Amino acid sequence: MTESAVVGHARGLLGRVLHGHGVGVRITEVEAYGGINDPASHAYTRTARSEIMYGEPWRLYVYRSYGMHFCANVVTGPTEEASAVLIRAGEVVDGHAVARQRRPAVEDVALARGPGNLARALGLTLDDLGTDLLGPDGVRLGERSAETPEISAGPRVGVSKAADVPWRFWITGDPTVSAYRRSPRA
Repeated sequence: MTESAVVGHARGLLGRVLHGHGVGVRITEVEAYGGINDPASHAYTRTARSEIMYGEPWRLYVYRSYGMHFCANVVTGPTEEASAVLIRAGEVVDGHAVARQRRPAVEDVALARGPGNLARALGLTLDDLGTDLLGPDGVRLGERSAETPEISAGPRVGVSKAADVPWRFWITGDPTVSAYRRSPRA
C-alpha cells in the first residue's frame, strides 16, 4: 500500500486535545485507515456503517466494536477515498473526575488507554456519530499543539488484512499508549 494523505492527518492528530462530554483527552496514539485503498478499513467495501467515511472530512465516525464498546475515528477524506483515523489512546487533561466516574478503579494513566476506553472516558456513543469536530461546542478537536512530539510508528493493532502496514503512530515514550497486539488472523 502506498502512503496517502491520511498518514499525515494521523500524525497531525497526535498531541491535539479531543473534547467530549466534560472530558478533554490529549491524543497520544492513532491508526490511519486508507478507505477504499486499504483492505483493513471499514470503507474498503461501502456499507451503511461506513457511509459516514464517504462524507465530509473532520466528522466523528463512532462504531460499536464487538458489541461491547465504542470506538472513535476522525474522518479525514478526501470524500472519494473515505479515509479515517482511529483514536487509540490519550491522556485525560481535563475533566478527571468525570472520566473517573466513567472508568472507576482505573489508574489515571489508563483512563483513555485503548480505543474503547478512550471513547468511554469521553462519554462517546452512537449519538455522536457525524459530529463536526471543528465546531466550537460539544465533541470537538482542539488546536494543533505548538510542539511537534517525537513520533514512533508500527503496524496496526488487531487487523487481519494489511496487518504489517506501519500506520499506527504514537507519541514516543508516552505511558498512555496501548500495547501492540497482532491479530491471530493476520
